[in-house]
Amino acid sequence: MEYIPLLVLILSFICLLAIGTPVAWSIVVSATLTLLVSIPMLPALTTVSQRIAAGLDSFALLAIPFFVLSGELMNRGGIARRLIDFAKTLVGALPGGLALINIISAMLMGAIAGSALASASAMGTMLGPEMEKQGYDREFGAAVNITSATTGLVIPPSNILIVYSLASGGASIAALFLAGYIPGILTGFFLMVVAWAWARKKGYRTGERSSVGQVFRTFLDAVPSLLLLVVVIGGIVAGIFTATEASAIAVLYSLVLGLVYREITLDNLPRIALDASATTAIVMLLIGASMSMSWALSYEHIPQEISEGLLGITDNKVAILILINLILLLVGIFMDMTPAVLIFTPIFLPVVTKLGIDPVHFGIIMILNLCIGLCTPPVGSVLFVGVGIAKTSIEKVVRPLLPLFVAMIIALFLVTYIPELSLWLPSLFDL
Repeated sequence: MEYIPLLVLILSFICLLAIGTPVAWSIVVSATLTLLVSIPMLPALTTVSQRIAAGLDSFALLAIPFFVLSGELMNRGGIARRLIDFAKTLVGALPGGLALINIISAMLMGAIAGSALASASAMGTMLGPEMEKQGYDREFGAAVNITSATTGLVIPPSNILIVYSLASGGASIAALFLAGYIPGILTGFFLMVVAWAWARKKGYRTGERSSVGQVFRTFLDAVPSLLLLVVVIGGIVAGIFTATEASAIAVLYSLVLGLVYREITLDNLPRIALDASATTAIVMLLIGASMSMSWALSYEHIPQEISEGLLGITDNKVAILILINLILLLVGIFMDMTPAVLIFTPIFLPVVTKLGIDPVHFGIIMILNLCIGLCTPPVGSVLFVGVGIAKTSIEKVVRPLLPLFVAMIIALFLVTYIPELSLWLPSLFDL
């Protein structure tokens, strides 16, 4: 009897996804059916509705619409082009230079905009045609763009780290932001190694070597954009403002920058605000729905049962982390990142904390895991954006994607078992 709610939850959710029900509604219906095992229909429906509303009643979540809006402003304000120009002068002369430029630009763009979709869209649109013109396979360019775009979800400011802070019951956002730097850069480095090796094997030509003067000029051009990182992250870590206040400052800064660059006009603002609102609505609906399922899980004591089951198999930290990583990799294939974080954090966090694993470290492990899922079908949003922009198909992109997946998994393995990679920077600031 005690496993019936879990079975109802899993089977109903899988069946609803299989017949094409949107993820948010699949979550809500599954949560309702799970509660119906224990309570009558009217209380179940009322509770789910209340949980959806209560799940959005959080001051920290105000940061998400602001960061989404700042990302839209940056994407249209000429920031991506300046970051690409700077990256070109750094690595353009190396084998596979354009692929390396894509990865570095995506890391910088993701760190500033905090959006994998914005990064994939900007880099794919600007660099894709140029890579093809210089003899790169279209599929290889798409694969590099797709995987590198996810680094911005680990490198702060990141909306998904804010969501994890909410789901974990209070992990410091400032600590999570600092913890993401080294893992995000490490992932980008491994992707660059694979791209460089693939380019040498295929014989892709290199670009011209840049002079010190060119590097300096493009750096100066990119400095106003890069300063946003100093303002936002520096202000949060120094305690000058909260993550929510920082997101509002990011909007103001990116708007002023776009107007100064003359790539955003007042006529553009309604469309930018509308696009940001649409993205925010999707994210918030997923958060509200996921919070209702999290409450249903808690009410039916499912996290405790799973925790006891995992610890009943073994109490070896290495084995438990391998098992959790495998589960999360599988979850990432079938579920979008936001609901996955909100649903599985309450399930796995009690397990790892019993084993002495820091919640901040586990948050970075979880996000890195789910980043891989964004690049895989059937619900990999970044995969679909990257393939669509490159005008190719998923089947053709799979082959160049595989070695890049291996690079991401190696980075995940190192971050999982070397906690200092995540915790060193937060410890420097006593976070």
